Amino acid sequence: MKNIKISLIGAGSGCFSLSLIKDICLTPNLAGSTISFMDINEERLDASHALCVRYAQELGMELNFEKTLSREESLQGADFVINTALTAPHERLREGWEIAKRYGFDFGGSYHIMYDEAFWINYYQLRFFESLTEDILRICPDAWHLMVANPVITGVTHVKRKYPKAKIVGLCHGYNAIFGVADILGLDKEHITYEIPGVNHFVFLSEFYYKGENAFPILDKWIEEKSEEHWKKTNQML
Repeated sequence: MKNIKISLIGAGSGCFSLSLIKDICLTPNLAGSTISFMDINEERLDASHALCVRYAQELGMELNFEKTLSREESLQGADFVINTALTAPHERLREGWEIAKRYGFDFGGSYHIMYDEAFWINYYQLRFFESLTEDILRICPDAWHLMVANPVITGVTHVKRKYPKAKIVGLCHGYNAIFGVADILGLDKEHITYEIPGVNHFVFLSEFYYKGENAFPILDKWIEEKSEEHWKKTNQML
């Protein structure tokens, strides 16, 4: 198997980058791969790169790390392009949240206003997705473009319609919410099994078992008896 090159666009996000390197380190078949970190913020890029290099070294995983401020350089020879970039700064995202709060919008009940797929930054994101896709098709046309950056559903739909030859897929960690459900219900996460199909951020809990038994009745009982008080407290915290 040839060595894989993974181009990470928006690598200055330490949270995303470290999570990615953790998963790569847990995948023996990716030993020897080249990971190209790319970001336009040199300070964040250097910090994220140093953290991930040390993490891989501590685990004894052989990886070849690169870092660059040039997107074109990072894409050269890439087999996979992982996009985690947020083109509008977090300050703009937070400013939008504050405006929404003043007009009574809450997290959980108004996703397009308060969620991280906020409509006021999506123009910049979609414009960036187009530019990145055009570069991929020009520089590494056989590479898979893995879109983690929001808006995932809108972005994948838009890019695939405009660039039908693009090899693109959206990835979402929304299934992790099942572990929060287990905590709320007081269930040991080691003993739950589940099936969560869906498309990107739109997922469904279709099967839910605890120690081999159907756990939906436990969830239904919690919804009936305790959910109202839980969401009252949650909204007060927000």
